[in-house]
Formats: sequence, C-alpha cells, structure tokens
Amino acid sequence: MEKSEKLRSRLLEILRDKSVERGNFQLRSGRTSDYYVDGKQTTLDAEGSYLIGKVLFERIQALEDLPRGVGGVTLGADPIVTAVSLVSHLEGNPIPAFIIRKEPKGHGTERWIEGLKNIAPGSQVVVVEDVLTTGGTLLEGVRHAREAGFEVSRVYTLIDRQEGGRENIEAAGLVLDALFTRDELLVG
Repeated sequence: MEKSEKLRSRLLEILRDKSVERGNFQLRSGRTSDYYVDGKQTTLDAEGSYLIGKVLFERIQALEDLPRGVGGVTLGADPIVTAVSLVSHLEGNPIPAFIIRKEPKGHGTERWIEGLKNIAPGSQVVVVEDVLTTGGTLLEGVRHAREAGFEVSRVYTLIDRQEGGRENIEAAGLVLDALFTRDELLVG
C-alpha cells in the first residue's frame, strides 16, 4: 500500500473512532438521521488534522493549476483550511487559507472573508467543508468566494453523506472531491 493510501486509511480509522455517533439527529439541512458525523472531533485532533492536511494537499497539488488559496465557511472548514495551508508550507508550496464568515463582520471592515490580503484578486481557489449533506454550505462558500473576486471550480469535503449534495454541487458546475463517502465511513 503506498504512503498516501496508508495516510488515508489511518484517517478513516480516526473518523470512525472519533466522529461517528449513532442515535437520532436533526441535521443542519433539516433532515433527520440515525447517525451523525461530527467532523470537528477529527479535524481538531492533532493526528487527524495533520492527516487531513496531508491528504487534501496531495490531491490539490495534483491539479493541473495549483490553486492560490483554500477556504471555507466557518466553523467546519476552519481547521481543514488551516491544516492544508500548514502542510502546503511544510511541503514547500504554500497555499494561503481564507475563512468565510456566516455573516459579515458587523464592525471595522465588515468583511465576509478573512485572509483576503494573502490571495490576489482573480486567483483560482478551492472551497472545503467537513461534512456534505445537501451542499448548501459549500455553495454558499463558493458564492462568497466568487463575490470576493476569486475563481472557484473545485470543492472538497471530508465526508459525503450521499444525500444529494454531490448532485447539487455538480449541477452548479463545480467538481466535487470527497475524501470519504458515507458508505466507506459506515462500513467496517
């Protein structure tokens, strides 16, 4: 098994151990589910954070045109974009991170996005999130990134719950790359 697949396998173990809960849950989309993926339990774990940053950076680095930024909607994306940015620096090909607020800042600059000074207007960026259900959060993030003058054509998620999000993302003309699907996560 090559190194990146070993990293991915270890990340899956951590996700299963720390992030999957069984029960009756109301999701942000309004749907109910008999399981919940609390991605932050893995993204905020030291090893989980490193593995996410490493695996995502390898996928991003394989793109024909390396993005000049990685961002997402707070709070789920915050540790992911930080991990990718940190790993990219350690690998010698830095990609700055940006954070998209859920509401514009109510004072000072009144910005939707933090980290704008690190990325040139018109740059190609990617948008990430931890768990994809319907795609609403990712599409919101893409909209704000585009309003800030960035080009977005690809999005990433840690987990695709396989509940219509991929279809909604692709219908919006975006490419989705999920590190794991619900089927992969819940088997084993």
